[in-house]
Amino acid sequence: MTAVHESSTPASTPATPPPEAVGPVDRSPAEELAQLLTRMKRAHRTQGAPDYAARMKSLKALEKLLEGHKDEIAAAVSKDFGNRSRHESLIAEAYLPIEGARHAMRHLREWMEPERRAVNFTFLPARIRVLYQPLGVIGIIAPWNYPVNLALAPLVGALAAGNRAIIKPSELTPETSELLKRLVAATFPADQVAVVTGGAELGEIFTRQPFDHLVFTGSTRVGKIVMRAAAENLVPVTLELGGKSPCIVGEDISPEEAASKVMAGKLFNAGQTCIAPDYVLVPADRRDAFVDAAKQAVAKLYPSLAKNPDYTSIVSARHYERLASYLADAETRGATLVPVNPGSETLDPAQRKMAPTLVLGTTEDMAVMQDEIFGPILPVLTYKSLAEAIDYVNDHPRPLALYYLGHDGGAVDRVLRETISGGVSINETLVHFAQDDLPFGGVGASGMGHYHGYEGFETFSKKKPVFFQARMNTTGILRPPYGPLVDRLLSLFIGK
Repeated sequence: MTAVHESSTPASTPATPPPEAVGPVDRSPAEELAQLLTRMKRAHRTQGAPDYAARMKSLKALEKLLEGHKDEIAAAVSKDFGNRSRHESLIAEAYLPIEGARHAMRHLREWMEPERRAVNFTFLPARIRVLYQPLGVIGIIAPWNYPVNLALAPLVGALAAGNRAIIKPSELTPETSELLKRLVAATFPADQVAVVTGGAELGEIFTRQPFDHLVFTGSTRVGKIVMRAAAENLVPVTLELGGKSPCIVGEDISPEEAASKVMAGKLFNAGQTCIAPDYVLVPADRRDAFVDAAKQAVAKLYPSLAKNPDYTSIVSARHYERLASYLADAETRGATLVPVNPGSETLDPAQRKMAPTLVLGTTEDMAVMQDEIFGPILPVLTYKSLAEAIDYVNDHPRPLALYYLGHDGGAVDRVLRETISGGVSINETLVHFAQDDLPFGGVGASGMGHYHGYEGFETFSKKKPVFFQARMNTTGILRPPYGPLVDRLLSLFIGK
């Protein structure tokens, strides 16, 4: 862009040239983002909260965006990853947010209805209601692992609640980010939904903006930074952070059934999923049987790895090296690595396809047991009693997801009662995320706040309490000057 320099015209010349004489002005990313946010806030004030029909139109437009461009989205994500399973992309990046939009459209009218509440009987015949009012402009910071889903799933709730939104996608998926920017610009008015692209510097600037609500999906470390930055403007945040999600295998489930479910959840998107099973706890006397069953499960899911379009690559060389360092560190510290390569192929590191690897004999000082793995590496831990397994989970930060595989109802109840996690799937992995009528969110180190379905609508709304006074009322007796009647009433209500 062309910069405007200081004028060299004589003093008698007007200091400000006519508008048509002023060329484009170079603006910093911070200035451009601030101006975009200002325009959106102004539009929100001047145009007011959108009605039911307008919100339905926006949700329908989002649904059509995903339906009409699903193949372009899958291709862009695959290009960013090096190879990303087309089917995984259609499931995660298209189908799930489409279903989220459809769910919102089915329930939007009832969500928008003022909520009746019971007025304190001493104030009858007044009435009270809770009104749901859009907050304004929502900021959404999306990660690289599901770059469309985790940008548009929060947008569903924001639009249903009547808000505007600015989305900052990840710089690690540039093809997808640019595609998303084009598609959103072609679908929504610029003052309703916009996508801004850039690197870490823009991300930092983004978190410092005075949004009406900020959604961040990413690591716990960065989540702390985001929360500190948002606090400067007292911006409320929803943080979806992940962590080390455990899977407990019960005594009464076969190793084959358990391993099938664990490995399917672990290897979807090559483990690059915030709710993937991060480690598994198995009964001590069944560890070897589980390992054998896991090998069989992988062979069934992915008979080959190198050229298998269904087996996803690691997103970048940096993340591939990070995962390789976990394995090297674990082996150096005494762990046993069990690579699972059904076709006995040579995997070129340049293609960033990493063989699923079980890690046995882990200790707490290993990096693989300290960091969220985010890859096809599965530590296999053992326990001697369910109490021991529960204690292990509770001795660590609260995870975003927890899985229990087993058919003993008492054991299931105990795990649910004695552990705290963002969400749970029993006898399955991952799929609680796909339930639009369940809230999704973390707890403690794995995040705060919820979205999906009604909880998304609620998160992005101000629940405004309203008291409606009746024409004929008795409130006057509670105002001075007080007399004997008030004394008698207070004695009645409070007690002598």
